[in-house]
This record gives sequence, C-alpha cells and structure tokens, in this order.
Amino acid sequence: MGTVTRGTTNPNRLRRMDRWIAAVHGAELRRAEDPVAVDLGYGAAPWTAVELLHRLRAVAPRTRVVGVEIDPERVAGAAPYAREGLVFRHGGFEVPVTRRPALIRAANVLRQYDESEVAAVWRRLCARLAPATEHSRGGLLVEGTCDEIGRRHVWVALGPEGPRTVTFATRLGSLERPSDLAERLPKALIHRNVPGEPVHAFLRDFDRAWAAAAPYASYGARQRWLRTVRDLAADWPVADGPARWRQGEVTVRWAALAPRG
Repeated sequence: MGTVTRGTTNPNRLRRMDRWIAAVHGAELRRAEDPVAVDLGYGAAPWTAVELLHRLRAVAPRTRVVGVEIDPERVAGAAPYAREGLVFRHGGFEVPVTRRPALIRAANVLRQYDESEVAAVWRRLCARLAPATEHSRGGLLVEGTCDEIGRRHVWVALGPEGPRTVTFATRLGSLERPSDLAERLPKALIHRNVPGEPVHAFLRDFDRAWAAAAPYASYGARQRWLRTVRDLAADWPVADGPARWRQGEVTVRWAALAPRG
C-alpha cells in the first residue's frame, strides 16, 4: 500500500534522526519483550536500515530491524545485506510484520505525497504500533524529511495516540538562520509556513532569538544555538533540554505547531 518514491538515499543520511531515536526511545526498546523497528521506505539502497540496526543495538541490543520497500526490485537488491537481526520485506503502509513494531521510521517518504493524504497515513501507521500499557507509552512513529547528506532534518514523533512533538535538527556550522530548516519541514507542515499558521510564527520567533543571540557567536555556533533555544523556550513549549540542544536539536510540542483548522 503506497506509491513508489524516487528512492534517493545516502550512507549516514539519517544519523541525526537515529541518534535522537536512540536517546529518547531507547528505554522503551529495552523494555520491550521483542523490539521490532521498521525502516519504512529505505530507498534504492539499504544503507539506512543497516545503520538503524547498528545504532539501535548500541542502546537496545535485542532490537530487530525490518526494512520495508514497496518496490520489489529494491527488496531483491537489499537481500545480500540481510543478517542476524535485519531482514527486508516487500510492502508499504500496511507494514508487513507479524509483531506490532516498537518503532516505525519513515524518512523522506511522505514528502512525495499530497498534504491531504498525510493524516490518513499517520493514522494507519500509528494503528500498527505496539500499544501503550501501564508501563509503556507504546511504539513510536518518526516521520520527517532531511536533505541529501543529512545536515538538516525536521521530523514529527507520533505515538499510538497520535502526534506528540516536532524536532528540528541541524549541523550548526552550516546554519545561517533557523528558518533555513523550513525547506525540510515534513509534508504536514511545509505548506503551512505562511503568515497566520503556528509553524510560521515559530520560525519567525526562532530567527529573532537567533539574531538576539548573535553576541554568543564569538563562542561558537553551539553556544549561540543554546542561548537561542533558551530564549525561545520562554514563549514556546520546548520539550527537551540542553543535552539535546547541544546536538543541534530542539523539540517542540506538536500542539503548538499543528496546522490551524
């Protein structure tokens, strides 16, 4: 279920997203009885699935990864890279795995769909996640977009109940202003970066805080970013702290950026 995408991929392209997943969702993966992570739409080569296995096993050694692609030729091409803990399957948004996954990562997949299709895809994928329990928030869907070499990312994190947060992540040395990340907004938000929409107001305030923090640039881009996010957090519901900010990230509650209407 779905449409064949361009399949553009590069080694190490999703490293920022992977590191974030390992940091914020690693405990859930460790608690799971049999943690399955799905790399949905890994593309023309299986690099991102191979890397996801390596990065998740560093924090949750029992994790298994299933690479899912709607193009049968890509699945056949990935077969030689299968190994213990990593398999490749033909499929799409139905997520063809027997166990409900603890993680679904869909990077640069919905970028090629219409905005009107996003909500239905999110609902379908969230319904496939491991459910919440008394001791768990359930599985996690991470859906977003990045540039070709992984310098700039924006992704939405969703649980079984729906959207939770939006994360902006960048290589700080390449950033002129935070609104440079607007071109990597996921499909649910990229067309909403217009006056009157919350994401536009957020990026406007982000740029203003960045400009106000210009004196900190003499200490490096990281210190300027840290000061910027501290100031931004006074008016926006920032959901993480300095440990993640130092990585060139900031995570904001979805409700604050959700499209109007």
